[in-house]
Amino acid sequence: MRVAIPTKNGRIDQQYSRATEFTVYEVEIELVKKKEIIPLGKTTVSDFLTEQDINAVICGKIRSSARNTLRAKRIELTYGVIGEADDVMIRYLSGERLGDIDENAYWRGREGLE
Repeated sequence: MRVAIPTKNGRIDQQYSRATEFTVYEVEIELVKKKEIIPLGKTTVSDFLTEQDINAVICGKIRSSARNTLRAKRIELTYGVIGEADDVMIRYLSGERLGDIDENAYWRGREGLE
């Protein structure tokens, strides 16, 4: 599973649509196997998520149009979250409820699970 968090100076960037970089965590069996900070450059956020094969996004504020894009891509979304990206990731992996969860989105490969 790959989780993307829009970041700025190690903290969650509160404006998802204005993010210029994402911290991407590769997770296996509830452990972070790899962490990368990836600048967007001239790539759109939507294209970036597809290119990076992202399964979940954790962010602060996000517009409804961006939420709809994530739903269409079947990317899990947790929004309304603030704090240091690494701390948030630890809390996410421990199962803590962090913010609002978009219940209409789910990970690829989990179809049929509720």
